[in-house]
Amino acid sequence: MSTKKTGDLGEDIAAKILTKKGYEILERNYRYKRSEIDLICLFSDLLVFIEVKALNSTRFGHPEDRVNNHKIEKVIEAAEDYIYAINWQKDIRFDILSIDLKHPDNFLHIEDAFY
Repeated sequence: MSTKKTGDLGEDIAAKILTKKGYEILERNYRYKRSEIDLICLFSDLLVFIEVKALNSTRFGHPEDRVNNHKIEKVIEAAEDYIYAINWQKDIRFDILSIDLKHPDNFLHIEDAFY
């Protein structure tokens, strides 16, 4: 499976998981310059920026281990643009949703993963 297909499948699964947990999906693949946020959600009065990582195998590590400092900086950069664009005045949070595609029901949702 290509990287793009893996990512799209992971995001589809993540959106279903989050919707079941009561999150409202506001945006998918929000782009700002060379930055991207996989999912932007509303949960209660909280704006949540979610980085989705999905892998077909955990042989070489878990999906969440692939979120490095460079990726975090890019997500924060795009989040700042989004916050400004909609004039958000309430709290925000950055989460990671890690999915093993061979066992998608065994996901890991890391709340407040970075800031």
